Amino acid sequence: MTVPGWARPTRLWRSGLVRNALGLYALQASSWLVPLVTLLFLARRLGPDHWGSLVFMQAFATYVIFLVSYGFNFSATREVARHRDDSDRLGHLLAGVTGAKLLLALLALLIVIPASVVVPAIARNHSLLWPAMLWALTWSFSASWYYQGQERMITAAACEAAARLLALAGILVLVRSGDDTWRVLTIQGGLFLGAVALEMGIAYREVGFRLPSLQGARDAVRLGWDTFLLTGALSFYTIGNGFILGLFAPAASVGYFVGAERISKNFATVLSPITQAVFPRTSHLASFARHEAARLARTSLLLMGTVACVMGAIVFLAAPLLVRLLLGPGFDHAVPVLRILALLPPLVVVTNVLAVQWMLALGLDRSVNAVMAAASLLNVGLAVALVPHHREIGMAVAVVASEALVTGGLYAVLRVKHLDPLAMARLGPGEAPMTATA
Repeated sequence: MTVPGWARPTRLWRSGLVRNALGLYALQASSWLVPLVTLLFLARRLGPDHWGSLVFMQAFATYVIFLVSYGFNFSATREVARHRDDSDRLGHLLAGVTGAKLLLALLALLIVIPASVVVPAIARNHSLLWPAMLWALTWSFSASWYYQGQERMITAAACEAAARLLALAGILVLVRSGDDTWRVLTIQGGLFLGAVALEMGIAYREVGFRLPSLQGARDAVRLGWDTFLLTGALSFYTIGNGFILGLFAPAASVGYFVGAERISKNFATVLSPITQAVFPRTSHLASFARHEAARLARTSLLLMGTVACVMGAIVFLAAPLLVRLLLGPGFDHAVPVLRILALLPPLVVVTNVLAVQWMLALGLDRSVNAVMAAASLLNVGLAVALVPHHREIGMAVAVVASEALVTGGLYAVLRVKHLDPLAMARLGPGEAPMTATA
């Protein structure tokens, strides 16, 4: 079956791909530029110690986001993309995901409360605990997955960008010293709560309101299990690094590492809206036009990989300047960390294309999970071995090694399964292998 000329430039806009990408870039602009300005302001205003405490608690709270979000940004997005014209199915899905998140939020709090007493590093920052929980839970309930699956990210982008901009304004006005650190999380969480309420209201108006049910929540949990495992593995060597470092090192070391990590990842995530925009399209094409899906993945891999390599080189060469401009005085120890993390942009981009645009679209969730689990074990093992003696430098080495394992491991799996998109794209439509996607 041939795909009607969706790939032609004159028809891209009508297909929704470009509109979705632009919506994601609007969202990315708010999630990239605004945090960059926030980083520039807070690193100077709070200093390495208070900044380190803030990002440590954010890293801890991000585990709550991981648990409550449960991988729905992949599993539910894919389900919406497959049933985008079935309003009844979308209504049940929206209610089911919401119900599942409510139950998972309760579970998260039951874990957080004793952890805040048992873990010394969390207990030392107890004043930030509940502001961090507000921040995490509001982010967890974002309905952007619903709009992404329909390739209508403009709606979610507008809501979330407005919340970020208002939060930045509030932080600039109300945060004056280290004693105001709790206000950062409270302002961000409170305003994002309003954005989430607006997103959910618009979505329910489209599909009709349904009360979440226990059965619907169970169905959503089963639907998202494999991608929950995927995001769980990712969390150990991406979102949780600041938390792991904070268990072994002082707050200032956390500040140096996370400051450098955010600079590096800001470059890496510049291209992530393309990955997110293409994911629903490859999910749609993979079921009946795998050759076309492979061509799309191959194009993304070559173009985005090249740009990411250039970005990595820029980060390495300009590390002293970037640290001085974005973090300010007192963060000189972040320069060697940033130079190590300059390897992340190309590695992260290639990983995202292979895992999200291609393997998840084909339903290879378990294969992706296996590679991610191996990388998580490597990350934790290296962190435990290196961080006590080398602190932020050791954490940076652990992160890069883990990401390299993911990139190489994913490509190796595709080669073994004869699903390498670079090779498949060179074949004719009738020649593309139809290996099982288990």
